[in-house]
Parts: sequence; C-alpha cells; structure tokens
Amino acid sequence: MASALSAPAASAVVAARCKVFGGGRSDGRAGCRVGILARKNTGHITMALAVDASRFEGVPMAPPDPILGVSEAFKADTSDLKLNLGVGAYRTEELQPAVLNVVKKAEKLMLEKGENKEYLPIEGFAAFNKATADLLLGADNPVIKQGRVATLQSLSGTGSLRLAAAFIQRYFPDAKVLISSPTWGNHKNIFNDARVPWSEYRYYDPKTVGLDFEGMIADIQAAPEGSFVLLHGCAHNPTGIDPTPEQWEKLADVIEEKKHMPFFDVAYQGFASGSLDEDASSVRLFVKRGLEVFVAQSYSKNLGLYAERIGAINVICSAPEVADRVKSQLKRLARPMYSNPPIHGAKIVANVVGDPTMFGEWKEEMEQMAGRIKNVRQKLYDSLTEKDQSGKDWSFILSQIGMFSFTGLNRPQSDNMTDKWHIYMTKDGRISLAGLNLAKCEYLADAIIDSFHNVN
Repeated sequence: MASALSAPAASAVVAARCKVFGGGRSDGRAGCRVGILARKNTGHITMALAVDASRFEGVPMAPPDPILGVSEAFKADTSDLKLNLGVGAYRTEELQPAVLNVVKKAEKLMLEKGENKEYLPIEGFAAFNKATADLLLGADNPVIKQGRVATLQSLSGTGSLRLAAAFIQRYFPDAKVLISSPTWGNHKNIFNDARVPWSEYRYYDPKTVGLDFEGMIADIQAAPEGSFVLLHGCAHNPTGIDPTPEQWEKLADVIEEKKHMPFFDVAYQGFASGSLDEDASSVRLFVKRGLEVFVAQSYSKNLGLYAERIGAINVICSAPEVADRVKSQLKRLARPMYSNPPIHGAKIVANVVGDPTMFGEWKEEMEQMAGRIKNVRQKLYDSLTEKDQSGKDWSFILSQIGMFSFTGLNRPQSDNMTDKWHIYMTKDGRISLAGLNLAKCEYLADAIIDSFHNVN
C-alpha cells in the first residue's frame, strides 16, 4: 500500500496501523512492519507508507521444554554452588561429560579403515541391527533363530518410540496406549504428536514413595482389550522404582489375559544394574511366554552416545512372515520421516558388541558407571539419615535403581531447591544421580531436608 501524506498524518497512520496489526517495532512484536519513505516534492514532504503483516501472527511462543530447559537455566546461574541434576546424562566424579574408552577405541578403528559415508538402507546398518537384537534378547534366543524379530535402526529411543507410535496409529487406529503415572516427560508428547490416544495407569504411591502395584494391575485389567501397555524395561524414569521379578510375572499374566500388547522402552540396559542380562530380564520374560512385543532401545546412556542418536525399534512377532510384513511397513513409515538413519553411532555399537575384547571392556566400563551412581546413592542416603533428626524414613533412596531418584518433593519444594540452593531438577521432584558426586552429597542432603521440612 502506498499513499502521499503529510508528515503528521503519516505518523498518525503509522500508529493506527500498528495498533491494528498488533504493534510495531516499539513493543517488540513482529506482527507489523511499517516503512516510511520520504521524498521532497515541490515544497511538500510525501510519505510512501508500506504495511507488511506477518503470516506467522497466529503462531504462539512454545513453552520451554521441562527437562532441557533446566540445563539452560543452570547455564545462566553464576553461583559456584550450582548443581545440575535435571538432564539424565552421565558425569564423572569431577562432574564432567565422559566419552567411554571403548567408544574412542571403536572410533579409532573406524577412522583407520577409512570407511565411506554412503547412505544406509532404510532399516539401518545390518551389523548393528543384528547386534542390538542379540544384546536385547540374547544371541541364542529362539525368536532370533526363527527370524521372528523385525528390527529397524532408528533415531535413538525417542525416534524409535515415534516410529512405533506411527505404526500403531496406522494399523491399530482404535487402540489406546497405557502410560505409567508418572513417566518420562516425552512419552505423552510422542503419542500426542502421532495422534495416538493414551491414558495413565497408577504406578507411583506418594505415601510409600514406592510402587502402587495393586493400582497398576487394576488399571491394566480395566483397560480395553488389546491396549498397548508402555512399560519401562528397567530403571523406571522418573521414579527409579521397578517391579520385582514376581510382579513382572503377574503383569505378564494380566497383559496376556487381556490380549494387550506389551511395549517396552529400554533406555538403560546394562546401565542400571551393571548387568546387560539382568536389565533385559523383563523383556525376555514376556518374549519367552510367546507374546508379541514392541521394544524401543537407546544407546545414549549405556554407551554414552547421546548426540549420535542411535537406537532401534524391535517387534517380536508370532511368525517370520509376520515379522517381514511388520518390518516392511516400519520401513515405509520411516522413509518420509527421515529416509535413513545415521551410520556413525551404529558402527560404534556394532564394533563394540561384535568384538569380544571391546565387548568385555564395555561391560567393565558400564559396571564402573553403575557403581559410581550406586556410591553416590548410598552417600546421599547416609547424609540424609545423619542430618535429618525428624525420624523420616529415607530408605526409598536405596530401594530405587538407576540414574534417577524420585525424592518425593513437590513443585514448591523443588522450586526452593533451585531458588535457594541453586540445585536444578525437574519440577516433579526427580533428581539425576548421574550428575552428582560424593563431594556434593552432603550439600544436596541439606537442601532436600530444608525443602522437605520448611516448604509446604
């Protein structure tokens, strides 16, 4: 739009236009961009007025991610006391990020071979797919030998879950996914984005800071037949509370009886207990019973390959021909999403798992990482029981497993941890023990005791 106006009239129009289009440059909004071009014309000043309303005016600002936003706030804090217990990423005793020695060795071998960077097939790196299924189920598992496992390399745990969610939405459009309450913060986002309906089943009991197993069983039994039940293979996130072996058996009974589909999220195999086999026992129990099972895997934690985005979706099927059909449709879904997965992390996993020497070294490093977390868990419990004279039972700290501890702190108490003590954590009371060291345990205990007893 262009017109000739006197200077005062142009200013008035500018103000009016900015009001209509949502503000000009002065209030920082991008909804209105106004340009005034002035030129002299026989003693008059004429204005060429241009108004350009943004096509993105209807796009609101998204809220910060509840987990990744914690790290941003931590970085902005200048206090020497600050401690980041929000994101689940392993740190050394010096609270520094770590790259496993076995990963460095695998990468060195890859560079020495001078391998190319050609596209992988849609299903990913074949050696990785074999290694990851063997690791999950055991190399001698009959379902592998019978060709009943459809495995696709995907973009770590998140991408694997998202691919499976798209599969559910397309081939089970009337099914619902059951998610534990609470669960990892991204689970609900993934199924919402895939337009898969979900509901929650009881899991955490705030009174005992333990597992509400009776509520869990009741909710799974009450769900519509054929639902997908999302289960954490080990080291439940965020609570660190896992069912006992006997409870896993009971869960399998109910899921089989209701014709539900078990869907495992396995993000911590070997990293929780230090044993690859022990941490996969829940999945193997369901597979041994002959159930068809979905399993999403991630190597972010147990190999420290956070940024490589390496994981897999596995579907254990009733017959080889079923696995072939399922795999074909997973590939079809992956193609328009990301076409094919990255190769670097896949080759690291394949090299480490496929080489007996490196595999042994990896298991030793996993045991060390799991052991360091167990040590700080014990130290935190000791500090809490020594400093807190109220008689509160803090033993739940020790009964939990893996890198997280669910402290039982509510949102105002968690806010106090950050505002007063410079300890950054998620607002549901979860802390990452992987970001804690022995030297900071007493300080953390002081903060927890203060927040628990002095903040309503």
